[in-house]
Amino acid sequence: MPQDRSLLRSAQRIVVKVGTSVVRSADGGLALGRLGHLVQAIAALRRADRKVLLVSSGAIGLGVERLGFRRRPKGLADQQACAAAGQGALTSLYDTLFARVGLSVAQVLLTEADFHDRRRYVTLNETLGRLLQLGALPLLNENDAIIPEHLAVFGDNDRLASLVATNVGCDALVLLSDVDGLYTAPPSDPDARRLPVFDASEPIRMGAVSATGRGGMSSKVEAARLAARSGVPAVIASGMHPDGLLDILGGENVGTLFPPEGVLSQRRRWLAFATAPQGELVVNAGARAAMVERQASLLLPGVLDVCGCFDAGAVVRILFEGEEFARGVCARSSDEVRGSLGSSERGKALVHRDHVAILEDR
Repeated sequence: MPQDRSLLRSAQRIVVKVGTSVVRSADGGLALGRLGHLVQAIAALRRADRKVLLVSSGAIGLGVERLGFRRRPKGLADQQACAAAGQGALTSLYDTLFARVGLSVAQVLLTEADFHDRRRYVTLNETLGRLLQLGALPLLNENDAIIPEHLAVFGDNDRLASLVATNVGCDALVLLSDVDGLYTAPPSDPDARRLPVFDASEPIRMGAVSATGRGGMSSKVEAARLAARSGVPAVIASGMHPDGLLDILGGENVGTLFPPEGVLSQRRRWLAFATAPQGELVVNAGARAAMVERQASLLLPGVLDVCGCFDAGAVVRILFEGEEFARGVCARSSDEVRGSLGSSERGKALVHRDHVAILEDR
């Protein structure tokens, strides 16, 4: 795969994610100037027949203001209330801005479960594809108001943007925040230097989580690598510059490029990145070698242990010496596997090779 930026210049379907720090100004208000430049840039891309899906954070911050909180609340119910109040305001703002450049906005709110469930996942893919065909601009955000346990599922929408980019046939992912890219250390460090191209062997010291959102550089790197692993080039860059987005997609040396590392089929992308594993299978060296080197199925004699409780047909993590190297659909329940450990049975595959994704370098 090429490590230059030609793939960005030729990208026709692009996911652009803007973080809370881009949407909000330093005083807590809306950064209308920056958002105006973003809208103009997306309109220019559309005139060039390049399709854009916009993932935007910022709803909770707007809700804090709308509901009269002096600062972002800590309680879950209050945060969800802010998300509900702010999402309408955020969508209305984008709808107004994009209408001025002749674009229609279509809001889509998502949760992690929309990617875990295969049928909902396929429906989402079809819906977003149809919206793009109709000329609409999909505006995506996490449905924070209904998440029952916690709000940090997608990491300030970084993971959400990556899952969308890798599952709707996109050609590029752009993550815009308040930093110019990935640095070897927090940018405040005088010895820190920007990495034009991501290199997994480069030692990197991450900074703190975003003060205004729920992400941080680590969540952006994870999201960018997820996209790259699925064959989608990704860029982490600043959303503070008026021409930043157009420069990135014009192939300029802006931000940090994560070159595509490989290409997985759509089903294997779903297995690898969009699922919530229900348990774990611990395997021996022979089973790992067969799966990784020969793309073989996992048979029962190669399993040393099973963790968790799951039904037949569940997605499970597959581990060797404590490290996950694959993920797949297990043909038997956890109880059946436990009851057969130590067996020499070599009949039906426990995890068939057609239903497994190898996760090397994850």
